[in-house]
Amino acid sequence: MQLHGITRRHLLVAMAGVGLGAALPATAASTRVQTPAPRRKDSVGVALIGLGYYAGHLLAPALQLTRNCHLAGIVTGSPEKIPVWQQKYGIADRNVYSYDDLDRIADNPDIQAVYIVTPNHLHLPLTRRAAAAGKHVWCEKPMAMNAAEGEAMIEACRGNKVQLTIGYRMQHEANTRRLMAMARELPYGRILKVRADAGFHAYDDVDPANKPWRLVAKYGGGAMYDMGVYSLNAARYVTGQEPVAVSARHEIQRPHLFDGVDETTYFTLEFADGLVAECSTSFGRNMNLLHVDCERGWYELDPFQGYDGITGRTSDGQVFPNTGVLPYQQATQMDNDALAILEGTAPVAPGEEGLRDLRVLDAAFASAREGGRRIVLA
Repeated sequence: MQLHGITRRHLLVAMAGVGLGAALPATAASTRVQTPAPRRKDSVGVALIGLGYYAGHLLAPALQLTRNCHLAGIVTGSPEKIPVWQQKYGIADRNVYSYDDLDRIADNPDIQAVYIVTPNHLHLPLTRRAAAAGKHVWCEKPMAMNAAEGEAMIEACRGNKVQLTIGYRMQHEANTRRLMAMARELPYGRILKVRADAGFHAYDDVDPANKPWRLVAKYGGGAMYDMGVYSLNAARYVTGQEPVAVSARHEIQRPHLFDGVDETTYFTLEFADGLVAECSTSFGRNMNLLHVDCERGWYELDPFQGYDGITGRTSDGQVFPNTGVLPYQQATQMDNDALAILEGTAPVAPGEEGLRDLRVLDAAFASAREGGRRIVLA
């Protein structure tokens, strides 16, 4: 599940073309992988829906490096962004859409898939529209606002015979996949305890009267939706199990900013064999660790969910070196997801994977509202 490697020179050339050369991190200097193979003739045409930071600084550059897919179109509610994107990427006028005329995409053979990169509350309605237009759907995490919405997204895509894939980029990353394999192989014996922490300190300079959408409840804001999904998903894939109970509590240090959304959330996942995962997420603290304690040792990724620099180590001295540089993870993810479309196979992270997280999220939010009550998962 690895990208046909990318040399640093290839990355610099591609990223310079979109004004991102300076963004390449210092940690990338010694990282080298092979040059990608030529793009296949039946490459999947992808339209990005939502042209914010992630689409502009990571997904679009990554699509210049992929073999199985390419950037074919854009959907935006900001007309001023259109000429900039067209100039950078040579996007034809016929492949540019607004949210008002998105349904016209059904008649466009240049585009086979859309990647939804919008605020969370738009994931369900946009998925329905894209699926009805006959386009495969890639959707950023969290999949939706709640499990009911996730189920509706799955049904919409199933009913229109298109794939629904969730943007869990870490499940495509080589060191992460190594830990997923260790969950099956148990090289250090039975897993006893997991720690998964994902968060960062931000939003100090925000005007409370003009908050970004990630601080607004109706848009799906808060740390748990944005970063907590990393901790939750990691606890599931690093154990290879589904939790049977959850308890959670919120902590808010800046109530003038975090009104109706969580700033920091601590949650505990219990598994059937007695294994416990202690998880946390925050917009007020920097945290980025996935640690696994076993009968005969331990292993960890630190960091485990950054855009690059994913490294690890074990109790007996093994080291998992950095596997790639920006935008390696996104290119790998989209190449794998496009290959699933081309070959008619199941994607790495289908809609059902996102739905499993949403069911736990729903219960975690309920637990926090009820003072940390332990909630048994169905």
